[in-house]
Amino acid sequence: MAARFTAAELEAARDRTIDDVLPGPGGPALRVLFCGINPGLLSAATGHHFARPGNRFWPVLYDAGFTPRLLLPAEQGELRGLGLGITNMVARTTARADELSDDELRAGGERLRSLVAQEGPRWLAVVGVTAYRIAFASPKAAVGPQQETVGDTGIWVLPNPSGLNAHWSRAAMAEEFARLREAALA
Repeated sequence: MAARFTAAELEAARDRTIDDVLPGPGGPALRVLFCGINPGLLSAATGHHFARPGNRFWPVLYDAGFTPRLLLPAEQGELRGLGLGITNMVARTTARADELSDDELRAGGERLRSLVAQEGPRWLAVVGVTAYRIAFASPKAAVGPQQETVGDTGIWVLPNPSGLNAHWSRAAMAEEFARLREAALA
């Protein structure tokens, strides 16, 4: 059961950031680095990525075959052993991603390029096409693999799993995540 937070506790979470989930020394190679836009209030309050109950990231990750079972946000560390990681484009916590400025997203794109160069994942998977378009100066980008790379790392734009994104059903998102999984295993 998810922890309950008061409005004041959630508001206080705006000052927090969430650590990246990355494989450590001796762990498997990083196949896919999933990149959220930025932490939401509940994620910052719990310290877990994609923690809001309506967020479909964890169910879609399972549906697409990335995880052997449905993980809870509190189990995000288990991704390391699967060669998966999570980061955010922007560290600043907000209630909604549309509270971020274009300058913050562009700076986040630069930070991502540096992180990818350091960690060397096979794929960078950005969840959110609108944020990707701004951060990577690709106004016509669509969901799917991108022509742009960061060194040897391919970039795949995935639909935003937020419950606010009603344009994509869970099943359709799982299909797109599964396409990335197949590419990551090839």
